[in-house]
Amino acid sequence: MKFLKPAAIVVCILVALVACNSGLSDSKNKPQDISSVTLEQNENKATGEDDKIADTTQAPSQKQKPQSEIKGVQQPKVDWDKKIIKNASINLEVKNYQSFNDLLHGNIKRFAAYVAQEEQNQTDYKIENTITIKVPVDQFDDLVTSLITGEQKLIDKKITSEDVTTQVVDTRSRMEAKKQVRLKYLDLLKEAKNMEEILNVQKEINGIQEDIEAANGRIEYLSHSAAYSTINLTYFQVVNASAKNDGEVSYGTKIWRSFKNGWNWIGDFLIGLISIWPLFFLGFLCWFAYKKWIVVKTPKRNA
Repeated sequence: MKFLKPAAIVVCILVALVACNSGLSDSKNKPQDISSVTLEQNENKATGEDDKIADTTQAPSQKQKPQSEIKGVQQPKVDWDKKIIKNASINLEVKNYQSFNDLLHGNIKRFAAYVAQEEQNQTDYKIENTITIKVPVDQFDDLVTSLITGEQKLIDKKITSEDVTTQVVDTRSRMEAKKQVRLKYLDLLKEAKNMEEILNVQKEINGIQEDIEAANGRIEYLSHSAAYSTINLTYFQVVNASAKNDGEVSYGTKIWRSFKNGWNWIGDFLIGLISIWPLFFLGFLCWFAYKKWIVVKTPKRNA
């Protein structure tokens, strides 16, 4: 027992020394742990600030007003219910007919337009083309601008606009009223008691139906005319400028033509006289009878 007590004391001393060493090692490592913690806190703060900045950039409507509202600028509102029919009439003189023709058809495809009618004429003086183009109303101004450039000579240009919104609204309201009247006549048709009443009511229904279809067709026509504007374009290239005066007739040519026309008139007159030869023959018979029966018998009576 006496031997175990010193051994226990030695063990306790060793345990105490080991504990002190571990405490010292922990105290040496504490600055590194604190620095790592501070770095992590700084990163968390940075990420938090970034999140706040992202939130402010994602929701400008809550804290910041749009730029247009700050400057007091109001964007115009487009009224798509407007029905405006636009027409343009343009006459151009081009330097190269073929190149302009290719450019024109390329622009027609580019602006989603189409050719409604086209007519080409060529004389010794010029080659000319007259074309009717249907273009969407929002592409009308762009297509007209693309046609008139510095390479062409503008002869004349005319643009007209017609607001048919009132006509569309009025026609639509009348059509709706006709539909209500038709429903009332259908109710009367169910209450008809004999064939005569059925035929009379059905006749009225047919007339109302025709009015409804006519109004619907009018609305579709005006809507299509307002959706697609019309461009009547005429362009030409002078092929031979000297050939323009060929149509003017000189004085000598006029005299020759008058002499020729007079001779032709005489020939026609002679042919007309020949065609009425039975009248001449009948007149000759009358004259011969008069000479034989009347003139010859008159001297005998006097004797």
